[in-house]
Amino acid sequence: MPPKAPLNPFTFPRPPLLERTPRHLQVKWQDIVIADTKDAFWVLETTHPPTYYLPPSSILAPLAKSSHSSFCEWKGRATYWDIVLPKRASSIEDFTTGKGEKVRNRIWSYEDPTEGFKPIKDYVSFYAGPWDCYVDGELVKPQPGDFYGGWVTSEIVGQVKGGPGTWGW
Repeated sequence: MPPKAPLNPFTFPRPPLLERTPRHLQVKWQDIVIADTKDAFWVLETTHPPTYYLPPSSILAPLAKSSHSSFCEWKGRATYWDIVLPKRASSIEDFTTGKGEKVRNRIWSYEDPTEGFKPIKDYVSFYAGPWDCYVDGELVKPQPGDFYGGWVTSEIVGQVKGGPGTWGW
């Protein structure tokens, strides 16, 4: 596979751009795939690494709606989801027992997004952890801090928002 072109988040637009991406996205827990798609969207916003939104059909493990919500000035009100992660997983069926650690509010979606983001209605986005997230087979790093949900890959160049000293960017 040829190297990907560098992506500099300082050149991403504001307001953010929503577009389809053909990249292969996977979310795994203990090497068990809990989400898998090549039919996602990404949001590119100034100073942020891409945030990926996966179709509901790509989610293989059960999610439970959380009471938590937040508001994005661009996309609207976000709904959050919980998932139970089994201590030891050998297959996707291990996620249906309800036994394990409940991870709260690390997955979100928009049930009624603003006009420019209607295509991601009910699509879900995962913070990059505690599970492993992959873009085209590359293990991603989480966007710095614990507020934003971007996925950092090796093609991201320059500093991104989220770490110390970047709050006002």
